[in-house]
Amino acid sequence: MIVALIAACEIGFWVLLAAGLGARYLLRMPRLGLGLLLCEPLLEVVLLVATALDLKNGAEPNWTHGLAALYIGYTVGHGHRTVKWLDGHAAHRLGGAPKPIGPPRYGMARARHEGTVWLGTLTAAVVATVLLQLAIWYVDDPSRVTSLESWRYVAWRAAGIHGLIALSYLIWPRKAPAGEAEGQIDKERVRR
Repeated sequence: MIVALIAACEIGFWVLLAAGLGARYLLRMPRLGLGLLLCEPLLEVVLLVATALDLKNGAEPNWTHGLAALYIGYTVGHGHRTVKWLDGHAAHRLGGAPKPIGPPRYGMARARHEGTVWLGTLTAAVVATVLLQLAIWYVDDPSRVTSLESWRYVAWRAAGIHGLIALSYLIWPRKAPAGEAEGQIDKERVRR
């Protein structure tokens, strides 16, 4: 049941996102679009409540409950940035706004960008860990919570790997192609 609900929440996220952006830019109804976009966090609340009820009704804590916690954490850590990115592209394609500026490609600007994205993953790991710990306390049976405990390590392993990748951009920053300065490339991107 939980896996189906996670899938439904993911599908619902994209449906609400498309409906919200369509209302904003195609129907020219920005308030309706904003209202639809603001409904997206309700999907995570539904998933959280359903997971808690599943555990309350005596379900054996398993990988589905851990996956639900990671999904909610990911949405908290990266959902806003995803919506903002897609809103910028919809505004450009459907609303006549200028093309959004992409992430920097070179040097320390790229390293800062990667660090910011990693902070979203770190936030996701913290949220997932808190939710998993609350579930462990809720179940209150050490023999039944090993699956939930293992998902905490999954969350932190993902944050650690992503952190190493982000750190690599700081240690070995990509250099701009020969003959082009970083500033020129950034200015060209702004004009496009």
